Amino acid sequence: MKILVAVKRVIDYNVKPRVKADGTGVDLANVKMSMNPFDEIAVEEAIRLREKGKAAEIVAVSIGPAKAQETLRTALAMGADRAILVETEDEVEPLAVAKILKAIADEEQPGLVLLGKQAISDDSNQTGQMLAALMGRPQGTFANAVEVEGDSVTVKREVDGGLETVKLTLPAVVTTDLRLNEPRYASLPNIMKAKSKPLSAKTPADYGVDTAPRLKTLKVSEPPVRQAGVKVADVDELVAKIKALGIA
Repeated sequence: MKILVAVKRVIDYNVKPRVKADGTGVDLANVKMSMNPFDEIAVEEAIRLREKGKAAEIVAVSIGPAKAQETLRTALAMGADRAILVETEDEVEPLAVAKILKAIADEEQPGLVLLGKQAISDDSNQTGQMLAALMGRPQGTFANAVEVEGDSVTVKREVDGGLETVKLTLPAVVTTDLRLNEPRYASLPNIMKAKSKPLSAKTPADYGVDTAPRLKTLKVSEPPVRQAGVKVADVDELVAKIKALGIA
């Protein structure tokens, strides 16, 4: 079985994003970028499935600027076999991403498509669901555990009330959640090997997908500064203040 894994280049989760002075977006100049954490979990899960003998090849895909090659090289260093970069300077929205991934899946014919449940850059949580709909394939979102057996995959999903288990017929689409696994660190030898692994470059036009945005960002601003708390001497004073605020 072949596994297709989608990864996205985002601001590193340890970095506090800065808003541009004109309020048109987030400032990416001289900011550390890395693989979306949820996608890193997806890559790790693909590698674990291959180690269990459930997969023969892992193909990593990213849609973004030329610098997204670095993100793909990280996936290759972790253990992916080859990579595809769909290069574009546009800020590609989830529907366009799903259309491109569908076109790639039509070419590659993977048994399983893995991707993070959402990107920490926009928190859309839409691409996996849209991709499954476009492909007409079953989906298992927010995966907490993934088990492949024969021509099916069992996914334990994180839902509001706890955990839900679904069994999907392959090929299928699965989106990964935080508690699925802990991604490995790429070793230095594997980082060196990743430089020679195949990475092909494509464009959205190669797949006949229009990436023109359908949404317009009117303004981006910092969240309001949190107000300082007030200390109270005892419970009676606390109750009095709550009543004064009209909360109780």
